[in-house]
Amino acid sequence: MGAALAVATVPAQATTTCPTGWGSLDKSRSVGTTDSVTNARTGRHTCYDRLVVDIPGADKADLGYSVRYVSQVHQDGSGRVVPVTGGAVLEVRVTAPAYDIDTGSPTYPARTGRPLPGVDLAGYRTFRDARFVGSFEGDTQFGLGVRARLPFRVQRVDDRIVVDVAHTWR
Repeated sequence: MGAALAVATVPAQATTTCPTGWGSLDKSRSVGTTDSVTNARTGRHTCYDRLVVDIPGADKADLGYSVRYVSQVHQDGSGRVVPVTGGAVLEVRVTAPAYDIDTGSPTYPARTGRPLPGVDLAGYRTFRDARFVGSFEGDTQFGLGVRARLPFRVQRVDDRIVVDVAHTWR
């Protein structure tokens, strides 16, 4: 009898296929809600960095937005430039106020021109800066500094607006 030959199997290397075809042109949806922005947060993923704007109680069908690359972010109402660092800047506009429409009280604890509360971008591949620009006449603006002009997508998920910015063009 011959000796049995043991063959070790090596698990297949997992490969990640990143989405393509998002592009870097303006993306928008023209509807709005009176439900208020209560939070903005970020996350890191294998292929992209993510900004999420929470609008509890809003119906997905009423969530509107405008996301576009700009040379500078200008605050609605005043026209003031809010500096945002990065190789490129995305203006993220959500058609929901960051205040209670009945009382005018803030519903999101951010300050104009300051980094987003609770957001730490250390270790992100694409995001460089995330600033609150302001909330005026039912629209809330954010400035998102990214490494370079990269492809992005915008999604409405339940009661949130989600902006994903790819790490690369591939």
